[in-house]
Amino acid sequence: MLRIFSFIMPRYHYTAIAGSGKKVKGAVAAESSYAARKQLRVRNIHPTSITEVGSRAEHKAALFSFLSKHSKGQLIDFTKQMATLLNSGIKLTEALSVLTLQTSDMRFRNALVDIRDRVVTGESFTDALNDYSGYFDVVYVSMVRVGEVTGTLGQSLSTIANFMEKRQRVESKVMTAMVYPIVLIFFCLAAILILTTKVIPTIGEQIVRAGQELPWITRQLMNVGFVLTSWWLLVVIAGVFGIVWGVKRFLQTSRGAYLRDKLLLSLPIFGPLIKQRVVARFASTLSTLLSSGLAMAESLRVVSEVTGNSLMKRAIQQSRERILAGADIATPLRDSGVIDPAIAHMVAVGEKSGELETMLKNISENLEASTDIVIERLSATVEPIIIIFMATIVGVIAYATILPILKISAVKF
Repeated sequence: MLRIFSFIMPRYHYTAIAGSGKKVKGAVAAESSYAARKQLRVRNIHPTSITEVGSRAEHKAALFSFLSKHSKGQLIDFTKQMATLLNSGIKLTEALSVLTLQTSDMRFRNALVDIRDRVVTGESFTDALNDYSGYFDVVYVSMVRVGEVTGTLGQSLSTIANFMEKRQRVESKVMTAMVYPIVLIFFCLAAILILTTKVIPTIGEQIVRAGQELPWITRQLMNVGFVLTSWWLLVVIAGVFGIVWGVKRFLQTSRGAYLRDKLLLSLPIFGPLIKQRVVARFASTLSTLLSSGLAMAESLRVVSEVTGNSLMKRAIQQSRERILAGADIATPLRDSGVIDPAIAHMVAVGEKSGELETMLKNISENLEASTDIVIERLSATVEPIIIIFMATIVGVIAYATILPILKISAVKF
């Protein structure tokens, strides 16, 4: 009977540290991930990760893991509702139970169930969130920790929600500006593909049968169409994938990431926008962390992990080291090449006057306002360039298509 019950219950694969300090892996049957953790701890095994396996829900969650992991709107709604419930005087466990029931995403719901069960048994909310970094990043967890320690968890969650909404608005503006150029490029490439693989080869074959010589440009485009419709396409795709894989592996190294970020910041059109986004994220994140009560050194450590730019990360780490040594933070920021001297000077003034939090907030607001202008200029610049470039390519293909037809007509005439 026990075997049948264990078969019905969900199974969990785990990676853990045994009492001897050795890393172990295995599987365990339990009613929930929390129950699985509890079983392992009784056996003096301390799990570092637990994943449910063998259920239809798990396979569906795995299929859509990318979407659910990056569902920022869902996380923002959860955070705002949690803040509202806690500020209304509802207990943390009750608030988690309420929000678990109304969460439609099964993967996120399972995470909330585990978090709630662990909080019920006395584990801190911060430690429970820390095991779900796919949803709750280091900034989120750090601010929750401050809220738990100071007894202002509801207020901290409100601050987190406002911060996340603000960051999402900026990212949405950038994505919106990219939609039209991407759609335009997609349809132009589709048109080029159809012309080079269907239209030009058909016309070329008819002209060759008529005994006429094809123009040079038409022959070259027919060769391109031949490559796209033959096994040579596999060679090209394999080569592209090989290059992409090699570049990706290189960018995963510290030197590769540093060179990539340095190149992105030096781009003539996109560079200023990327630089403003990096600096605005640094200023808004650090301002939010400081306003929540987190110490300067710890705030800088957290910001360095989410800055998204190797140059900025190095400058922030150097600033943290200077803070721990009793020096200022503005000098490494100024020397990084990411932050403009004027902004670095504002940081220095805010640091000396004790108004660094307010100064950083003003910097982030000014940069976000100017980002809107940069995005508008970028759209106004990039869209005509793309249209002209694509029109030129389509025009060349149209010329290569019409030219032999005109020659045949001239001969017949």
